[in-house]
Amino acid sequence: MNRQRRDLHGIDIGIWPDVDFNALSDAQRIIFSKRRRAIELYAEGEAIRLIEERTGINRHQLYFLLDRCLKIDADGRVVGFPALLKYQRIAPYTRTAPLGSAHAAASGGGLGGAFAFLLEQHPPLAQWLTQKIRKRAVTLHQVSTDGPLKTRLSGLGKLHAGFLTQCRAVGITAADYPLDTDRMGIRSLSAYVTAKILTNFGDAARAGGATHLKGMPGAAGRGAVRPYQVVEFDGHRLDVRLKIVIRDPLGFEQEFEIERIWLLVIIDVCTRAVLGYHLVLSREYSRYDVIKTIEQALTPHRPRTFTLPDVGYGSAGGFPSSKLPELGYAIWERMRLDNAKANLASDTMTALCEFIGCAADAGPPHHPDDRPYIERFFGTVASTLSSRLPGYTGSNPKDLRRALADPKGNLRLFVSLAEMEELMEASIAGYNATPHDGLNGRTPLEAMEYLVRGKGQMIWWLPKAKRRTMCLMQTAHRCRVRGYLAQGTRPHINLFQVRYTSEVLAASGALLGRDLRVYYNSDDLRSVRAFLSDGSELGILKAQGAWGEIRHDLKLRREIMKLRAKKRMAFTVTQEFINRFVEEKRKKAKHSRRAASDLERTMRALANAPTTNTPPGPPKSGPVAPAAAPPATTDSALPAQTPQKIEPLKLTIPSGFTTVI
Repeated sequence: MNRQRRDLHGIDIGIWPDVDFNALSDAQRIIFSKRRRAIELYAEGEAIRLIEERTGINRHQLYFLLDRCLKIDADGRVVGFPALLKYQRIAPYTRTAPLGSAHAAASGGGLGGAFAFLLEQHPPLAQWLTQKIRKRAVTLHQVSTDGPLKTRLSGLGKLHAGFLTQCRAVGITAADYPLDTDRMGIRSLSAYVTAKILTNFGDAARAGGATHLKGMPGAAGRGAVRPYQVVEFDGHRLDVRLKIVIRDPLGFEQEFEIERIWLLVIIDVCTRAVLGYHLVLSREYSRYDVIKTIEQALTPHRPRTFTLPDVGYGSAGGFPSSKLPELGYAIWERMRLDNAKANLASDTMTALCEFIGCAADAGPPHHPDDRPYIERFFGTVASTLSSRLPGYTGSNPKDLRRALADPKGNLRLFVSLAEMEELMEASIAGYNATPHDGLNGRTPLEAMEYLVRGKGQMIWWLPKAKRRTMCLMQTAHRCRVRGYLAQGTRPHINLFQVRYTSEVLAASGALLGRDLRVYYNSDDLRSVRAFLSDGSELGILKAQGAWGEIRHDLKLRREIMKLRAKKRMAFTVTQEFINRFVEEKRKKAKHSRRAASDLERTMRALANAPTTNTPPGPPKSGPVAPAAAPPATTDSALPAQTPQKIEPLKLTIPSGFTTVI
């Protein structure tokens, strides 16, 4: 045993687990002080002979104590100075002697460590118990929360019967442990299973019936020290019943109850300020809604015109980008979000990681404590807004406020969707102007102004080139240019069963068969933005026919195409067709809240129909023609037609859906 084998070079004994000196008796203090002093002198490089003279600890005992201190505990740390305590056990008891006779077992003696020895000799038994514990064959209940931990196992009898069957299967006879004891090892089995479950608190909590774990240190401590360093995103379904108000052709108002709507929010962790939000009129929100919320948080906030009396921003309310213009297009470094499919979709990850350039922290599932600030914000919305409105659904079916706020089916008492939008805007603006205890009495807007303008904290902004091309936030949709020379059909692309083209694309034959990268706005599909495979911009492509004039979203187009496939309505999309389509939804809205939500979403998508095109993101300087495109072919190149004799042209209908009005 030489010194080099126990060299403490590179090991800092100052970080070792220590011992409370005041908790020791006088005799224990004397022994512990000598042992600790010997370890400290050895770490300082003192000679072994001098250590023996000063402490009375000989070299063999010193090496033995040093080995105990350097052992790794169950939590992954070194044992440290507690290993110097007298009679301190640093490793579990391991039985080395074989099990005694049947008489000794029956008398209850000589069975120390017998159960662990049994599992060591028969690994299949240990594997079987581990599998049963993972499948929650037994349930652990905490009997009392005061004093030492007291637990009770449910399902132990059934587990014990199965364990004995496994023992017989591995060749254990009635003369062997545990079959030769009076209780057949049930108490040892109970102690082993309890200790196994309690080894990991997560397993113990789930075995006790918990669905979520709370209070993990560091979950909420990974805070931010400056604005836009960390933001949190989540969605909350508003706990209030809403209605929509539709005017029929005669001018009378009709009211329909709709489904509950979603509130998507992005909140800054450092200042608790809400950067942007989005209301979703759907049963579930999609990746397009997540991207829309990101756009709302990036772009400068546009003030809203309120129609409700005494509802507004107030003197101090608002949003960070409206109060501080320099925060327009400010980007964050990290976003925390949950594991919802819409949040982890490829389009969402592309928008966050590639377009914005931030890190996406999804976190473990079923851990809302990893996003404490946005969860607390949703609680504030429920207590200050939703619970004060008629039609409040409560936090659970037995909530007394649910019965008190029930309008008894009187739709006139319901809050309309338009009113909720104004109330939500004013409520969030007021939240940003409300003092927070976590901000030492400052409001989120005051904290943002103090850190940005007062302290001069560093902020990153979205490049100007990306501000003009917000449509590039989503993943590109690849479309192949189609065209038919023999039929004279000009080049075009098919996107969601509708043709798109432009003057540049229609005049070029060199692009036939090539793939384009297409970006679109799911809220307005009248036009899309196209780029060549090398990244250069082709320009704006417009939908042909009525699809390019009537504003519509992706969901509305898919519904119409689904009806067209079933041949339930006319084939030509005209304003008359749209009116019949809306009237059909109006009839269904009387009997279904989901149909009423679809009706409102359709009415909003068609609110500006017909109108001019709004491309998905303004072009930088206009469409750029590809270098390989030949000169445009004019109609004069076609055979001339004399007015004296008009020959009918052959009608050809290509594949796909082409809308002709």
